[in-house]
Amino acid sequence: MSEIERESMEYDVVIVGAGPAGLSAAIRLKQLDADLNVVVLEKGSEVGAHILSGAVLDPSGLDALIPDWKDKGAPISVPVRQDNFYMLGQGGQLRLWNFAMPPLMSNHGNYIVSMGNVCRWMAEQAEEMGVEIFPGMACSELVYGENGEVKGVIAGEFGKNPDGTPGPQYEPGMELHGRYVMLGEGVRGSLSKQVIEKFDLARDADAPKFGIGMKEIWEIDPDKHAEGTVTHTMGWPLGSNAGGGSFIYHLDNNQVYVGFVVHLNYANPYLSPYQEFQRFKHHPMVAELLKGGKRIAYGARAISEGGWQSMPRAAFPGGVLLGCSVGLVNVPRIKGNHNAMLSGKAAAEAAFDAIRADRAGDTLDAYNAELREGPVGKDLRRVRNVKPLWSNRGLLASLTLGGFDMWTNNLFGASILGTLKHGKTDAAATGKASKHTEFDYPKPDGVLSFDRLTNVSFSMTNHEESQPPHLQLKDPGVPIQVNLPQFAEPAQRYCPAGVYEVVEKDGQPEFVINFQNCVHCKTCDIKDPSQNINWTVPQGGDGPNYPNM
Repeated sequence: MSEIERESMEYDVVIVGAGPAGLSAAIRLKQLDADLNVVVLEKGSEVGAHILSGAVLDPSGLDALIPDWKDKGAPISVPVRQDNFYMLGQGGQLRLWNFAMPPLMSNHGNYIVSMGNVCRWMAEQAEEMGVEIFPGMACSELVYGENGEVKGVIAGEFGKNPDGTPGPQYEPGMELHGRYVMLGEGVRGSLSKQVIEKFDLARDADAPKFGIGMKEIWEIDPDKHAEGTVTHTMGWPLGSNAGGGSFIYHLDNNQVYVGFVVHLNYANPYLSPYQEFQRFKHHPMVAELLKGGKRIAYGARAISEGGWQSMPRAAFPGGVLLGCSVGLVNVPRIKGNHNAMLSGKAAAEAAFDAIRADRAGDTLDAYNAELREGPVGKDLRRVRNVKPLWSNRGLLASLTLGGFDMWTNNLFGASILGTLKHGKTDAAATGKASKHTEFDYPKPDGVLSFDRLTNVSFSMTNHEESQPPHLQLKDPGVPIQVNLPQFAEPAQRYCPAGVYEVVEKDGQPEFVINFQNCVHCKTCDIKDPSQNINWTVPQGGDGPNYPNM
């Protein structure tokens, strides 16, 4: 497609992704210089359509960016009033003492929010300052300058045939050039993957690690609702099969966020994170809470869990990585939005200084240094050993030794453990099917638990079916010839949206990709044991349409 002629537009800064990181960068740039030309490109049909997060928001990032956010009407109004931590068994639960938790685990001063709605509000603030925001504009390619630096992106390409050739309604899109390009695509972004590989940004980093987070919004009986209550659990139903846990957050209007996270380094290829989530809701404590209620929304997304050790270099010639493109989630706190905002702010300040010095297209080393040495790095460094302990030694070690390590970091700013390694990638951690047994998951009852396709309908996902599949196989033969005999083709189970199937055709197994169901979680790109699936962007506006996730 390189011979296609496109119009181009010039900006000072081009930002990909209208999440908390990208919008923070845009707002900060305008705060520093109202005359800067800044554009934000968002692949969702509207700002917030592809945003899914827990979320209990640590407001420190927003405090630093917009100190008067309360006066400006930010949709942040449910303070955390109670913190609960439970260890679950199949028939009961044990509450963990709050006072034994390191202070950083306290949610005092935090808020239960819809990050989708927070991003919608942030977009309004940015537009009032003169930022141009274009939703429905997927960025499909990078544009490079004469010296190999990133100088822009191609956005707004529509109307391709399924084979990738231009169709009768083809629109080539535009090249948007910037003195600097900021990639805030979220976890495992398609352009971010390219620059990490091209510029070898992860050469000094540990293996990236991820989880899959699934979330439902429920309306519950008002008598059971306790606005401001935050509950986290570990243990059942995962046990020793996988790391992870749940969250239940009581927001306003008798609604609760019910979520479940499974670490993607699990070994048994028969495990289904989605089915584990549905089992979880049948625990007596959870079932009683949800009894008489109704599920009103569903979604899923991957979560960056590598933390401090897995951060690639965040600056490259011509641009930077923001937020979850770097991997800034504090795993034990289950929080990353504050760090995403701080990363956007820091990137904007570095870019502003460079533009003021009449620079363009170089590497913003000052941003990379600030990210590691400033508040974001300090937040991640003190919890850096919790995830590798959990991955390599199990839940008990994570609770005891990991908790002790967080205490020493909190009190003394140092760890007796040094910095532990993560080990294998999540894909490499997948075991052979012959060494594992299948799970006998109960059928969903349609009251507390639901099948995947029914739940996907509650994500309001839509893709134009005539476009090329955005889920690409590097080798079409691998799913049946390699993954099926060796790993029982786990894509059938790790996908939380039922995208992948193995069906029988003419007496032979066939691998089917129902890309129309995709909720853009990117788990397949991460967990496929053969690393044969490449997640790319569909045409702009396609995908889930989350109302208030």
